Amino acid sequence: MRYDVIIVGAGSAGCVLAARLSEDPSRSVLLLEAGPDYPDMDLMPDEIKHDLNQRASESGAPHNWSFEGTTDPNGNRNAAVARGKVFGGTSAINHQIFLRGLPRDFEHWAELGNDEWSYTKVLPYFRKLETDRDYSGDFHGATGPITLMRHKRENWLPLQRAFHSACLAAGYRDDPDMNDPDGEGVGAIPLNLVDGVRVSTAIGYINPSRNRLNLTIKPNVNVRRVVFEGKKAVGVEAESGGEVFNLSGEMIILSAGAIASPQLLMLSGVGPREPLERLGIPVVHESPAVGQNMKNHPAVSLRFKPVAGYSLEPGSPRNQVGLRFTAKGSTFKNDIQVQPLTSGPMGHEADEIRVGCRLEFPLGTGELTLAAADPSVQPRLDYRFLVDRSDKERLREAVRECAQIFEDPGFEAVIDSRISPTTEQMESDELLEVWIASTLSIAGHTCGTCRMGPESDKNSVVDQWCRVRGVEGLRVIDASVMPDITTANTNATTIMIGERASAMITGQP
Repeated sequence: MRYDVIIVGAGSAGCVLAARLSEDPSRSVLLLEAGPDYPDMDLMPDEIKHDLNQRASESGAPHNWSFEGTTDPNGNRNAAVARGKVFGGTSAINHQIFLRGLPRDFEHWAELGNDEWSYTKVLPYFRKLETDRDYSGDFHGATGPITLMRHKRENWLPLQRAFHSACLAAGYRDDPDMNDPDGEGVGAIPLNLVDGVRVSTAIGYINPSRNRLNLTIKPNVNVRRVVFEGKKAVGVEAESGGEVFNLSGEMIILSAGAIASPQLLMLSGVGPREPLERLGIPVVHESPAVGQNMKNHPAVSLRFKPVAGYSLEPGSPRNQVGLRFTAKGSTFKNDIQVQPLTSGPMGHEADEIRVGCRLEFPLGTGELTLAAADPSVQPRLDYRFLVDRSDKERLREAVRECAQIFEDPGFEAVIDSRISPTTEQMESDELLEVWIASTLSIAGHTCGTCRMGPESDKNSVVDQWCRVRGVEGLRVIDASVMPDITTANTNATTIMIGERASAMITGQP
């Protein structure tokens, strides 16, 4: 059978595409996913079903690819990279923080030559994708597949209440709606949850679409490469149960995420010529920018000793309140995000409080390169965090500002003392920068590796309709096409990309 559309990857964007493109009963759609599918909610594992479970993103968890990347430019330090291997992709294993990119982010995309992705063009799709239980009006959706909620103030745990009060005392604005276009300050974090159940794109988009006769869903299928006839994509080579086979399609869409989509392009012969030839991969089209321009949000965690008797319950909500502010000396609004983590941290003993401090708009870029011509071998992920001096200085000063917040007397009932960074490290730029470099973690927010842009942008891989330049019949639609990283967690924006690109394909307004 030849499908009208083959979608590779049932993640944050892929599930959206499958649901929207199959709304036309005359269009046959095949959705392929390397991980398992759980159509019966009663049989869905707790780790991807319930919001309070923290195991899903741990290295070695059954629905996590458990990749590693390097954080420093010399490749001397590795850190875990969480990536979902299940229907719903990373939306099924992340921390469910549903922050949109800022209006400035999308105006920046438009300035880079992608006028179809300006804020006014993408706002309708942010509204379309969500049902916000707390806010309505021009900036929020009421009928979308992804339900949002915020923990009510009366249900905040002691650490979260103390953090909110301390931020207000320090002069930050109260920000009850963090998805308001003018939002900044401290407030309840929007989360994609319904009554304790995580609303991944598998639950929000695929489950209501499962019975469509024109939608074929195939879990546990690893796509090895795109098949070309000349420069036209005509199908994919896939593997399942030890069998390798080809599937034919009129349009091929890679929605495998910002790691696997560029990897598959290069394995298929679309990428930088010299590295492909070195690995014996025939070049279909030379595209030097594939795998370049990789961005993520560099993050560190301040550690505190709780007072005797304060419980870090692993069954309590992990994220309730967050703070966004502009780093000292920065011109980028809300480029710092801070979150106190109430429950025990993943993969660590639950005997300390961690406070995440993250740079939301880094200027430095990394790269993704093939380690082998074998699709089962993880590509090299060189994030090169803080190579830009501004990135290093902004995160350093943000750590200091964060530590100062936690000096507020309102924490006396919760926090005994700061463990790390030490006072000595805090008082020295050099020592604090060394501490930051030694503790950097990698968020699940990789993007930009198949960058969108006009033909004049030599760093781009796809045009603003997500069509891979230089070949026919092939698109990339996921976080990899972001022209630049959003000043927020990337999941909501990735789902929006799926919605916007679906409308482009179907010709809807």
